[in-house]
Amino acid sequence: MKSYYDFKNDSPQERLERNSLYPELAKFHIALREELGEEEYQAFYQAEKEAMKLYAPMYHQTGNQRIYA
Repeated sequence: MKSYYDFKNDSPQERLERNSLYPELAKFHIALREELGEEEYQAFYQAEKEAMKLYAPMYHQTGNQRIYA
């Protein structure tokens, strides 16, 4: 499943889909955008997008795998 930050902002269809899947997060971003300047908001958005990449689930792992330390 796509995260909020995986949708294309320049596509109206993708924005509608994103906002329907993540209504509370969409409201948060609308309010945040109103409070911050455009540069501040874009910096926040990009930082959150990068952070989500670090925590993306690993779909390529299958079955139960043990991790030995």
